[in-house]
Amino acid sequence: MSLKERSQNPVVGDQIRLRLYTYNGNQRQNVFAVNNVKIYYLDPEHTSPDNTDGRTLFQTITTANVTRDDTGEYYVTVDLTDPAFVIGRYIDIWDLEIEEGEPNATIEQNWQVYPDLWYTSTEPIIYDFSFAFRPNRFRYGEKKYLTIEVTPNVPTKSHLERYYENLIIASPLKISIEMACVDCMPAEEDLRLIVDNASVELRRQGEGIYFIDTDTLEMECGIYNVWFEMEMGESKYISDKQQLEIFN
Repeated sequence: MSLKERSQNPVVGDQIRLRLYTYNGNQRQNVFAVNNVKIYYLDPEHTSPDNTDGRTLFQTITTANVTRDDTGEYYVTVDLTDPAFVIGRYIDIWDLEIEEGEPNATIEQNWQVYPDLWYTSTEPIIYDFSFAFRPNRFRYGEKKYLTIEVTPNVPTKSHLERYYENLIIASPLKISIEMACVDCMPAEEDLRLIVDNASVELRRQGEGIYFIDTDTLEMECGIYNVWFEMEMGESKYISDKQQLEIFN
């Protein structure tokens, strides 16, 4: 059973991690309570003037099954078991008490269960991928997300390109960062490695998102090598080393 984010084209039989981020002003902050999370199936056969999207309550997740992963970051994990879950559109509605004693707030988020991505061919996966990331400069002490772009180098005049774009979302993606070798730094790779083949969990079509905290990673000012690894089928793709600058 694969564990996927809501934007990773989950299929029946997967687990899906439904996340919610909460902010106060411009800072991530915890809410007072998450009372429950309700999962609705948007059933096209049950639409009506009073229920235009056909929402049908499917599951209620209690507070005890809500995980706070970090400050202002919550998630629930749902098993997309067969035959309970079917291909189609869903919403998760979070019931929050933002501050103690304040009226509850409800937050709606959308996701979808997709059909399996079966594909048959007379040859194995032989196409390639290019990797890029942004931004490539961080000021020393900054904390922000790095966006990794993955582009399939496949023929553009067929459905094959769209197929590979969908496969990228579900394929394991990893990131490594090492300090570039300078006069005052030993050349041994194990001494320069800052991030060692870490999984990029946050995904959307064609992109992965990885959080970099220059303080926690103890990244001093200088040039760092960044490279990526992705697995698809029996193949493993490793990008060229690209450069990231930390500056004052």
